[in-house]
Amino acid sequence: MTLGSSYGMPPDRGRPELAAPAPALRTAMIGAVNYEGTFGTGGTSKCAGGGENCFAFQAPPANASTLAGAGVDIVNTANNHAWDFGAAGWRSTRSALRSAGVVASGAPNEIRVLRRNGTRVAFVGFSTYPWTNSMDAPVAIIKMAAKRADIVVAFMHAGAEGAGQAHVPYGREHAFGENRGDSRAFGRAAIDAGADLVLGSGPHVLRGVQLYRKRLIAYSLGNLAGWHNFNTGGQSALSGVLTIALAPDGRFFAGRLGALRLDGAAVPHEDPQRGAVKLMRSLTQSDFRGGHLKINAAGLIVPRTRKTSGR
Repeated sequence: MTLGSSYGMPPDRGRPELAAPAPALRTAMIGAVNYEGTFGTGGTSKCAGGGENCFAFQAPPANASTLAGAGVDIVNTANNHAWDFGAAGWRSTRSALRSAGVVASGAPNEIRVLRRNGTRVAFVGFSTYPWTNSMDAPVAIIKMAAKRADIVVAFMHAGAEGAGQAHVPYGREHAFGENRGDSRAFGRAAIDAGADLVLGSGPHVLRGVQLYRKRLIAYSLGNLAGWHNFNTGGQSALSGVLTIALAPDGRFFAGRLGALRLDGAAVPHEDPQRGAVKLMRSLTQSDFRGGHLKINAAGLIVPRTRKTSGR
């Protein structure tokens, strides 16, 4: 999500962008999003020299308070837009988030721990860029996080982009000449190392979900909100808020996808047709043979239990 860029500044510090997802974020013990851009004023953009397919996102620092007001407790900054304005832009973004009371995770060797009802939850962000933890080497830092917390959440920003990239391929993905990581390999490696939940972003479209060793991998949650800077055609308009309940030991207990649909400005609204749920069910079935999960028409997600034969 973004809260403004050179493509336009939303009214009221971007509050309308988060009006629909705010109730779910506020209700959750921890609300988390992937923030796809920077907070700051001016500076040198990575697109200053021109070039095709270059996008740099910057919003006023005051807009960061909208995240806290909507129920966001932590944001992932391990993504390709965190350095849209270089090191200075990264620092101004972190400063704006601190001032707003929002925690950020995603820098190399950075582990952020939040406490809720006596439970320690660690967040670590991964991608394929030098200002983030590497997707190719998640083991050491996840093991470190597991020693500091009861539950470990790994943010994963990876994958090719666009409406045609809804399926999770085998192997490494590329986009715009960049290495975008191997999502399947990372998800398994992260959980093998001690992560309890993997939350994906990057493709700008929903992807399927999968249960691995009783832990959930959500490969991409699409676009949550923007302001005239995201494609909203076709499947790119389908979005949602994924609410997840974990057991005390980190096992996936249940989840629910609250379906949203983005309008032409990329502002989400509740979707009574639940298009996002239908898409996620279809992708989960085709890419992961159901992912050891059951997803009903209302968006409820639960582990699929094996049927036992009786006598």
